[in-house]
Amino acid sequence: MTVGAMDAVAMDAGAWAAIRLTLELATSATLVLLLLATPLAWWLSQTQSRWRAPIGALVTLPLVLPPSVLGFYLLVAMGPHGPLGQLTQALGWGVLSFTFAGLLIGSVIFSLPFAVQPLQHAFESIGARPLEVAYTLRAGPWDAFFSVALPLARPGLITAAILSFSHTVGEFGVVLMIGGNIPGATRVVSTQIYGHVEAMEYAQAHWLAGGMLVFSFGVLLALSLMRRRVGRVVP
Repeated sequence: MTVGAMDAVAMDAGAWAAIRLTLELATSATLVLLLLATPLAWWLSQTQSRWRAPIGALVTLPLVLPPSVLGFYLLVAMGPHGPLGQLTQALGWGVLSFTFAGLLIGSVIFSLPFAVQPLQHAFESIGARPLEVAYTLRAGPWDAFFSVALPLARPGLITAAILSFSHTVGEFGVVLMIGGNIPGATRVVSTQIYGHVEAMEYAQAHWLAGGMLVFSFGVLLALSLMRRRVGRVVP
């Protein structure tokens, strides 16, 4: 096997490792986001508390904050002298920066609005009538939520899952700041493309970038088809 062929095999292995890590990160982040975003979105859609506006703004902040700024502050917080870093070291976990766990925390925070907003809008669109009927049938708050609100908010739940997954797949600034570009540990598809471009390996970058383009188009097409289907079912 020639040196060029060996390099090509190495590049292919590195690309597949980055794809596998990206899918693991996106799947883990989506599951965590749905667990966190569902009760938070429900609270934001129902509460009249004075804290609703500031908490809603805090949740939406990653939409307008530059990823490098968010990544920088997360890196400082996770570092050996940051509050989160000191806590994890005291628990014997070490620092989370430049680890998969650190990437997961950063991804959850960065993609939080993409999970909360569709769910919040879905809960708000239900209205008060279905819950009032459930309460008249002696359903408790938890029973009404799981038996009435959550099933009716299913389109928002699906949208939140799709957007959370796809947004995590496309992350770059936050993951680069928190995790760097460590092969097999924190190197995801976006940072793999960045590495290829830096090394002027444009053929490899084209393959990965083209895959990301097709994936992004597929996500948008799936969301559009789902909304059309829901529009036909719901008058």
